[in-house]
Amino acid sequence: MILIADSGSTKTEWREIEGGKSGRSYISSGINPFFVTGDDIVRLLDRELPELKGTGVSRIFFYGTGVSNASKAEIVRGAMSSFFETEKLFIGSDLLGAARSLCQNEAGIACIIGTGSNSCYYDGKNIVSNVSPLGYILGDEGGGAVLGRKLVAGVLKKQLPGIVIENFFRAYPYTPAEILDNVYNMPSPNRFLGQFTRFISDNIHVPELQAMITSSFDEFITRNVLSYPEARKYPVHFTGSIAYHFRPFLEELLNKHRLQPGIFTLTPMENLVRYHIKNSQI
Repeated sequence: MILIADSGSTKTEWREIEGGKSGRSYISSGINPFFVTGDDIVRLLDRELPELKGTGVSRIFFYGTGVSNASKAEIVRGAMSSFFETEKLFIGSDLLGAARSLCQNEAGIACIIGTGSNSCYYDGKNIVSNVSPLGYILGDEGGGAVLGRKLVAGVLKKQLPGIVIENFFRAYPYTPAEILDNVYNMPSPNRFLGQFTRFISDNIHVPELQAMITSSFDEFITRNVLSYPEARKYPVHFTGSIAYHFRPFLEELLNKHRLQPGIFTLTPMENLVRYHIKNSQI
């Protein structure tokens, strides 16, 4: 049995492949080696996926955030080897997982827009180039944390229509002081800010919020996608909750920049399974 994992900082989706067919799915907490040790990962798996221990997993493909260098990958590798008792492990970045999912064995531009954002040019086998996302303070254009930051700033500075501000505080009963405390003093401000994209989606008829989405996605395209010389040659694909739910805005901007819209998926998993069934020799 082959096991595929697609992991973020908050959630990991696992999927079995057996006999060339997709099998059962499992959900566990996120595994990010920037924030957890190998022992932490083993304890997490023992607690949340006890049914997979000793089940004869022959090979694991783990794609995750935070797997940015060899030392971080080794943390995950050691924990997985210990828990699943297999040495056949592939540890790759979430961006490689997205690229394999979106592009399969073809060249293309693969993009992730969820809480954060990222992109790469993928040649059908490898990530050839990647514009650094830089995180939600310096980059992550179009991502949920940046959209949430812009929304909250517009609310607190009263740069949005009064009815929008009223509805915001009705939906999220924070005081301004509590919002600032969560942003500047609490862990994971990116996830705190990212939650507010739901408000944008629920009020997308408001022109000012449409403009916010459009400007953020335009920044993502101009500062990331157009940095790849191959961008006008190949389709531009997207995965992630923000890209999926705001697809019409992205497609309009791609057409505006004379780029070819590719596929849009909510998560990479289904097409990642398809990739590994098709490329079982990898």
